[in-house]
Amino acid sequence: MNEEYDVIVLGTGLTECILSGIMSVKGKKVLHMDRNSYYGGESASITPLEDLYKRFSLPGNPPESMGKGRDWNVDLIPKFLMANGQLVRMLLITQVTRYLDFKVIEGSFVYKGGKIYKVPSTETEALSSNLMGLFEKRRFRKFLVFVANFDENDPKTLEGVDPKKSTMRDVYKKFDLGQDVIDFTGHALALYRTDEYLDQPCLESLQRIKLYSESLARYGKSPYLYPLYGLGELPQGFARLSAIYGGTYMLNKPIEEIVVENGKVVGVKSEGEIARCKQLICDPSYISDRVTKVGQVIRVICIMNHPIKSTNDANSCQIIIPQNQVNRKSDIYVCMISYAHNVAAQGKYIAIVSTTVETSDPEKEIKPALDLLEPVEQKFVSISDQYGPTDLGTESQIFISRSYDATTHFETTCDDIKDIYKRMMGTEFDFAEMERKKTDIFGDVDQ
Repeated sequence: MNEEYDVIVLGTGLTECILSGIMSVKGKKVLHMDRNSYYGGESASITPLEDLYKRFSLPGNPPESMGKGRDWNVDLIPKFLMANGQLVRMLLITQVTRYLDFKVIEGSFVYKGGKIYKVPSTETEALSSNLMGLFEKRRFRKFLVFVANFDENDPKTLEGVDPKKSTMRDVYKKFDLGQDVIDFTGHALALYRTDEYLDQPCLESLQRIKLYSESLARYGKSPYLYPLYGLGELPQGFARLSAIYGGTYMLNKPIEEIVVENGKVVGVKSEGEIARCKQLICDPSYISDRVTKVGQVIRVICIMNHPIKSTNDANSCQIIIPQNQVNRKSDIYVCMISYAHNVAAQGKYIAIVSTTVETSDPEKEIKPALDLLEPVEQKFVSISDQYGPTDLGTESQIFISRSYDATTHFETTCDDIKDIYKRMMGTEFDFAEMERKKTDIFGDVDQ
């Protein structure tokens, strides 16, 4: 412990583990500690099932019908990876993929008028979808062709749209798309949580829809991937990367104090010893006086013995309930995975509902989603506060990650990682810098 490090990281959530991996690859001396005895922090996968019952203070043990406790790996925070997204890029470049196996999520659905429909995201699907009438389908198909060809640097592809000035509302108007189509395009393809994007320049929205289509094109069924054995595998993969590059890991380490001198972090005190550092990365739970509450998220983990109705008996899927469909300001998400992903006992399904809390009765807010899942064998409800840093770290050199939001993909988490990196290093995040050098010893051969 009594050593000098470049960076100390507290907490083994995904954001912290990826940053710890990146800093190690960059040749920094990293010490990574967690007060918990397991990896993943807020984003852990809990096993055995008995531990999940304890965690949510449910009396007794899981019923025998749930199978062996060890067959379960239940994510506390539901997320999928976009096949062409930033996290998959990070996994591929750092070769952390060699420690993980992924499966494609079988379908992406959207809620309209109390029913769920497959999200059309290719021209062929658009023409056969029940979501739209015939003329609307043609207009939507034209819109998808426009997005696929769109290149902000090639005026021929812009069709009179100015990427930096035209709003997304203007673009929808140009193609004469109706409210329902706007709902599923903005929320199920561009994956916005609210409608604020409508009046902002259209460039980001068009890029998001493109990312969705390109991710979908890679595997066909949906644009999402999910790791076998649960999301808890991701932080562990990046922790291995850090360890290969000389990072030191300590679980079960009580953190007594973050030591600050003259407004700047100098070390971390644990069990009477001080490990010194130049920079510190941590999640909000380690430093309550430098974060502020930015909202709340309700998540409900539901265990079922059947797939969700109207999903063609999919073993995994995502359902997005756009806010306009249920008179809310933010969307409701459902992620479903099952025994096919080695996270549940044979024949069992796990659906996790999440949304941003808007009223004093959060459970009532997610009723439309829970109705889609009936019958449910067991529910685990959590309402967690979301925090963001008040200290950007420029003076103190303390860099605090944001709590995980209600979205069901990792793009917002990756944005946070790039933001912290920029504040720490003073330069933009560069994917190329994460590439493992050919001369590296991968730690996969016996020394």
